[in-house]
Amino acid sequence: MLDNKKTEEADNNFSVYPSDDVINLRQFIGILYARKILITVVTIIFAATSVLYAITLPNVYKSEALLAPADSTSTNGLSSLANQFGGLASIAGIDIGGQGNSSKVHIAMEVIKSRKFISEFISAHSILPELMAVKAWDSVSGEVIYDETLYLQSEGKWVRDVVAPFNPEPSMQEAFTAFSNIMNVSKDVETGMVKLSIEHISPSLAKKWVDWLVADINRNMKTRDVIEAKKSTQFLTKQLQVTNIADIKSVLYKLIEEQAKVIMFAEVRDEYVFKTIDPAIVPELKFKPKRALICILGTFLGGVLSVLFVLFRYYIKESDTCDEI
Repeated sequence: MLDNKKTEEADNNFSVYPSDDVINLRQFIGILYARKILITVVTIIFAATSVLYAITLPNVYKSEALLAPADSTSTNGLSSLANQFGGLASIAGIDIGGQGNSSKVHIAMEVIKSRKFISEFISAHSILPELMAVKAWDSVSGEVIYDETLYLQSEGKWVRDVVAPFNPEPSMQEAFTAFSNIMNVSKDVETGMVKLSIEHISPSLAKKWVDWLVADINRNMKTRDVIEAKKSTQFLTKQLQVTNIADIKSVLYKLIEEQAKVIMFAEVRDEYVFKTIDPAIVPELKFKPKRALICILGTFLGGVLSVLFVLFRYYIKESDTCDEI
């Protein structure tokens, strides 16, 4: 008899838990169903807002160029002298460490992302208004439309309403941040190829800026190497004048010869660091925004928040009732 009673109690206890789960699920559905109008209205509001927001966003186009490290035959002679004359060359400021063109490409990638290079790029090409004050692009005329609350194109005047320490005309720090957000430079580890891209409201400007960036970074790196080669040549020439040891003179002549090759190579080659494999084009299709995704996420967010709000209010009310009891 005792065993039968225990078995009946166990069966009763076992049957209670599933029924509680069913009741909780039904209760959950009932709560949501009772507030279905609120949930529907909130979801529709979020959906409509996301649609309006997506429509107001301008199309952004992405232009990209594929670059390869340019062959640098001028460094081969220097590398061959590394083992014998590395110490003397380092004193003269000559890099013959043997890292070759990969090191130069890495430096070029860091230079192109630097504050100094980007600031000089913006100033040299006078693109501050196109960077900071464009609000739309006319696909018929191909012209950009400026935000007149920021910049008056007819007068060439900045009219931004800002507070100190900012001025109506954006500073180079602001311009650097804005430009860094639309530019991307990446390197494929396996192939060594470099991708340089610009995102902008105007597809033609995006393409033009990529072309300018490639040309400017090649020119910048070329100038750097020519200046260093000339300084090294001056140092080596002075050392020739103060030494009488034939072997050292021979070494110095070889190093001067290699520096002359560096200068000659830089002068005759425009694609000094990066060679364009696939040039930038004027994109026909927008890169962003993803309007459909924005609408879907907005609607989903509205539904989730409305459900959470209904449940929160219900359980707060339930807790208050329990406290009163």
